[in-house]
Amino acid sequence: MSRLLVIFDLDGTLVDSETLCNQAFLDLLPLLNEPIESLVDQFRGKQLSRILHEIEQKLSSPLPACFEQSYRQRVAELFATELRAIEGVPEMLQALTFPCCIASSGPPEKIRQSLAVTGLAPFFGEQVFSSYLIGSWKPEPGLFLHAASAMGFAPTNCIVVEDSPVGLQAAAAAGMRALHYAPHSKTHSARSFSHMSALPTILQAMDLAP
Repeated sequence: MSRLLVIFDLDGTLVDSETLCNQAFLDLLPLLNEPIESLVDQFRGKQLSRILHEIEQKLSSPLPACFEQSYRQRVAELFATELRAIEGVPEMLQALTFPCCIASSGPPEKIRQSLAVTGLAPFFGEQVFSSYLIGSWKPEPGLFLHAASAMGFAPTNCIVVEDSPVGLQAAAAAGMRALHYAPHSKTHSARSFSHMSALPTILQAMDLAP
């Protein structure tokens, strides 16, 4: 049995969904007059309820009671036609020699659609964990600790792959090592990488390290 478990974030890490999720806000809220790139940076990895609260502050007005339902529907429509896997992810998963799972802040139905549309579902099977099923959202460590326990691994033997600050904070709080997927960053640390093709080699080196 491998001594390492790889825990993947989903949105922005395995699937290129961040722009689509924020496009849904712009489609539904014409008064939200901000560049989509700015929204992606502000909202990356955050719990939806926190995002909606921030949007209400930006608009100085409460959102309609049915807004979350309308938003979820618009995201599903965009995903159905435009969602793609992050470049290099299918090939990376084919080459991966470690057990892996997904720990996502999204609801189960959104996770299932993302994996089905992008063709990534066979790589994970039932090894998918959602904040909505355990009531813990990043940057809290609960989701990662739950995933590790369900997969039979100690936190110290888990490697989290994340693209967001809140996800990296959650990994640290869980006592897990983390790798930061940062494709657009101009500076990289020893624990960051810019293309998914690099991940198998990085993980192999971490597995061999004392």
